[in-house]
Amino acid sequence: MLSSTDFTSASWELVVRVDHPNEEQQKDVTLRVSGDLHVGGVMLQLVEQINISQDWSDFALWWEQKHCWLLKTHWTLDKYGVQADAKLLFTPQHKMLRLRLPNLKMVRLRVSFSAVVFKAVSDICKTLNIRRSEELSLLKPCGDYFKKKKKKDKNNKEPITEDILNLESSPTASVSSVSPGLYSKTMTPIYDPINGTPASSTMTWFSDSPLTEQNCSILAFSQPPQSSEALADMYQPRSLVDKAKLNAGWLDSSRSLMEQGIQEDEQLLLRFKYYSFFDLNPKYDAVRINQLYEQARWAILLEEIDCTEEEMLIFAALQYHISKLSLSAETQDFTSESEVDEIEAALSNLEVTLEGGKADSLLEDITDIPKLADNLKLFRPKKLLLKAFKQYWFVFKDTSIAYFKNKELEQGEPLEKLNLRGCEVVPNVNVAERKFGIKLLIPVADGMNEMYLRCDHENQYAQWMAACMLASKGKTMADSSYQPEVLNILSFLRMKNRNSASQVASSPENMDMNPECFVSPRCAKKHKSKQLAARILEAHQNVAQMPLVEAKLRFIQAWQSLPEFGLTYYLVRFKGSKKDDILGVSYNRLIKIDAATGIPVTTWRFTNIKQWNVNWETRQVVIEFDQNVFTAFTCLSADCKIVHEYIGGYIFLSTRSKDQNETLDEDLFHKLTGGQD
Repeated sequence: MLSSTDFTSASWELVVRVDHPNEEQQKDVTLRVSGDLHVGGVMLQLVEQINISQDWSDFALWWEQKHCWLLKTHWTLDKYGVQADAKLLFTPQHKMLRLRLPNLKMVRLRVSFSAVVFKAVSDICKTLNIRRSEELSLLKPCGDYFKKKKKKDKNNKEPITEDILNLESSPTASVSSVSPGLYSKTMTPIYDPINGTPASSTMTWFSDSPLTEQNCSILAFSQPPQSSEALADMYQPRSLVDKAKLNAGWLDSSRSLMEQGIQEDEQLLLRFKYYSFFDLNPKYDAVRINQLYEQARWAILLEEIDCTEEEMLIFAALQYHISKLSLSAETQDFTSESEVDEIEAALSNLEVTLEGGKADSLLEDITDIPKLADNLKLFRPKKLLLKAFKQYWFVFKDTSIAYFKNKELEQGEPLEKLNLRGCEVVPNVNVAERKFGIKLLIPVADGMNEMYLRCDHENQYAQWMAACMLASKGKTMADSSYQPEVLNILSFLRMKNRNSASQVASSPENMDMNPECFVSPRCAKKHKSKQLAARILEAHQNVAQMPLVEAKLRFIQAWQSLPEFGLTYYLVRFKGSKKDDILGVSYNRLIKIDAATGIPVTTWRFTNIKQWNVNWETRQVVIEFDQNVFTAFTCLSADCKIVHEYIGGYIFLSTRSKDQNETLDEDLFHKLTGGQD
């Protein structure tokens, strides 16, 4: 038995600062504790000594010097290593956070600062009714993001008050029981698939959620376009290095907000981090589709992704159309059932494309794989040679493409046969000039094998382009997604096909359009306002009959078809190199890009990766591929953990399947992204 004097000598004083929400200043409380006292006992003593009757269940201890939470309440102070000099803070785990959504709307809500970011984002998405939270994450904006805005504020004498959507009433953790989960064929549709309005059957759901019907409209409908002046004041990256800076602020998904220095009521960006959008369904995903459309729209307007002027006009026409429909969405009558069926069939075709060609349980006929055979023109780039195309007889079968001098020699040996599995397929099209090209980048041991194919007309291009895209994923033309892919390519080409002879009626509604709101500032400077409006209205004729949600899905699909889609850039230095390079990370590959020219040098497929890890001493990401190929690089524009997490995150997303009983394997995510062997 210990005497009272022995106990006193074994105990010591611990000072804990209490972050009381009802008082402006934090107060220090001194406790007498011993090393074998568990954390739960410390918290109990603390609450008894504070002697204020309230709910303390959300409070936990934060160790300031070690920058960590003491959440394992059964651990003793000795096990944690807490001694008398420790600075502990007794503070709520859920705090207010301001989130800038992809549509630039500011939302203020209560978020867990003690849960890892992966879990915190999941709770945020449940509150906002966004499925597939694993595709999103939190981004701390770089200094350049606010630079132009601040410059404008200095010249503006009137303070700018922003309308913030406040969801403070309910903490994110409490809505998990009422929020829709993953895909299920028995789920009740939450939104009308035509115009994205909440279905009548879900009004009870909205009444239990902080996301009321009115708030849902703010998130599910496109906001009025920004003025051209506001657009010009936003930060626009001018080079690959600038684009790399934008991606430096992604938070570590395996650590909490508090551990990463995020303060209460700080502003973060909620963004789609991974460009692998799974199971987009208009019945359940009105908010998700709209926010995805908005992220794509701003990427186009701020030139975070490059596109041609012709493509810019298509995007502008779709934006104009969506803007018009969004304003009138609340007054639209419901469509008849037959029309709904037709549109749902069209949307299901779009879903196939947006999901990367995953179609519903139609078996591939392996006994009779179709083939394509036709005359195409070929160009193989070489130094000091002009771009001259030469005609050959091409045969496409399985996932391989072969070409012969002419049709009569098809039964003999081809001049060359190339397997397109894992290659890059880039559209090279100019509809106005009747150029229908396909650029193929085929990975070889020493870099990229580049070749260009030229088709004669739209139908030929759509068939060969769809075949190349499926082959790059390891699929043949017997796959059930081939025909929908051909139709989607043709549909996109028709949107590009402007009929110059047609005249647009100059109604007062058309004359009021501000065309500079729908294109990038650089594109707006090249044309007079009336000329630009006429070209946008001309392109709008091809999409004028589209329903609202389908138009957004078309915009997303057109964004996905851009050559640079899905590439996230980082400035790196490869091992053994004396110069900096750009590393592009995509959903299925890594690309080494020359920082000066922007030309791809080497591509590595994720399917060829055997293992990857981080050497924390040298801060190097080390990747091992098949055939004992290694590469290593240090990150210059961001922490190496961010790039490592991107690779593991994409590999994690590739394991998803449309199973109604599916739940996310959070442990697998952390295993793939944690940076350990």
